[in-house]
Amino acid sequence: MISGFEQLLLALMVIGIMFGMGSTIDLVDVRRALRTPKAVLIGMSSQFGLMPLVAYGLAQLCGLTPAQTVGLVLVGCLPAGTTSNMFSYFARGDVALSITMTCCSTLLALVMMPLLLGFYTADARAQLGAEGLHIPYLQIMMTLVSVLIPVSLGMWLRRVSPGWARVAEDTAGFLGFLVIVVLIAGWLPRNHSELAGTHGGVLLAVVGLGVAGFTFGHVCAWLVGCPPRHRRTIALETGIQNSPLSFAIILVSFPLAVANELLWLPILYAFFIVISASVWTLIMRHLGREDAEAHIHATICERLVARIE
Repeated sequence: MISGFEQLLLALMVIGIMFGMGSTIDLVDVRRALRTPKAVLIGMSSQFGLMPLVAYGLAQLCGLTPAQTVGLVLVGCLPAGTTSNMFSYFARGDVALSITMTCCSTLLALVMMPLLLGFYTADARAQLGAEGLHIPYLQIMMTLVSVLIPVSLGMWLRRVSPGWARVAEDTAGFLGFLVIVVLIAGWLPRNHSELAGTHGGVLLAVVGLGVAGFTFGHVCAWLVGCPPRHRRTIALETGIQNSPLSFAIILVSFPLAVANELLWLPILYAFFIVISASVWTLIMRHLGREDAEAHIHATICERLVARIE
């Protein structure tokens, strides 16, 4: 786990990143995202259809214990979080669509998480002596607020001062890099011995969950004809889960001795998803250079038409 100071620092960085990303979005982008229900529906289907199934399948394939199974499936049932928005920005994805999908998955999680967890973890929870998993509804709603408020402020800044909006955008890129460095540099030295002693099947499961999410999300979006920018966005929204929510669910649902064992899977996932998402983003950013330039030209034309009208 990261320290309390690091958690506060990361929270401030994330707010700054969301503010900076909001400064790249215009109302035209928002309207475009709302006019693409196909992309949002594919993302939600991947998020709550594929990910829990993949998590359960990996748990069985890798021979995880009941506690490890609950931890991995719990991660698979989570909604997306602000991290996916950050990586979508770096991968030349559609930031407005990413934020729209994050908000939708967060709201949908209020209903889907109890149903999915009840279905996939019933046997494992029975062996652990837990009848139900308590969903932290307040924390889920706070996640939604943490996305919407700084993004809205960033959009307002873009409207009143485009020059300062560009500064905020550049700052967001720098803060995003700092978040990755702080997460890796702060976590690895304190947990390297536990990491070295972790069974290979556990590592395969946590890494495979994120990579499978990227792959399946991208393929599903391609199959239904989504453009490349939407494919990259849907892939990252599918593979990157809001892992801090899992910590709260585990800590309020299980005795401390059991909770400590369960927490290791979400912690490993949170660490490795930063690495795998960084690699995926670098690849997608390179592949998306041409269509990103085409999107910029199309956006400029659309905004000119909107102003004329």
